[in-house]
Amino acid sequence: MSEKGSNIYPVFDWILLRNSKEKLLNQHALVIWMSGLSGAGKSTLAAGLERELFKRNYLTQIIDGDNVRTGLNRNLSFTDEDRKENLRRIAELSKLFINCGVITINSFISPTNESREQRDSKGLYKKARQGLIKNFTGIDSSFEPPENPDIEIRTNLLNIDEGVDKLMNYVLPIVKYKK
Repeated sequence: MSEKGSNIYPVFDWILLRNSKEKLLNQHALVIWMSGLSGAGKSTLAAGLERELFKRNYLTQIIDGDNVRTGLNRNLSFTDEDRKENLRRIAELSKLFINCGVITINSFISPTNESREQRDSKGLYKKARQGLIKNFTGIDSSFEPPENPDIEIRTNLLNIDEGVDKLMNYVLPIVKYKK
C-alpha cells in the first residue's frame, strides 16, 4: 500500500447500511442531478422540489453549485481540471447523503451547444463573450451535453410549478418506501 494510504482503515463494513436508514426515514434514497445553463432555473426547481417532498415528509438535501463553490470547493477555479475535481467532490458528498437514506438534489451547470445563448438571466454569458469572465462554461471552457437524461424540464416552455410537478411525478414512485 502506498504511504499516502497506509494509515487509512475504512470502516464501511462496521456502519449501518443504507437500507436500515431508508427504513427509519420511510423513503428510498435517490440522487437527482439537475444540469443546465447558468440562470436556467435549476436552483429554483431544486428548491420547489425540496418543498414538495418536505410537505410529504421526505428528508432531502440540496447541493447547489454556487453554494458548494463558497464552501467545500472554494479553493477550486474554473479550469477544466478544477471543474472535474468540483464534480468529483460533489459526487462523493452525494454518496455520503445517499448512504444516510437522504434524497439528494444536485443543481449544477452543464450547458449544450443548442441552448447555450438562449437564456442569460444573470448576464453572465454576455460578460463572458466580452472577455470579462474567463473559463466560463459554454463560452471558453469545454462542456459535455447530457446524453441520456432520465427527465428533461424545459424551463423555457414550462413555468416553475409545471416543472416541479413534472419532477414530482417522476421522483415520487422512486422514493416511496415499500415495506
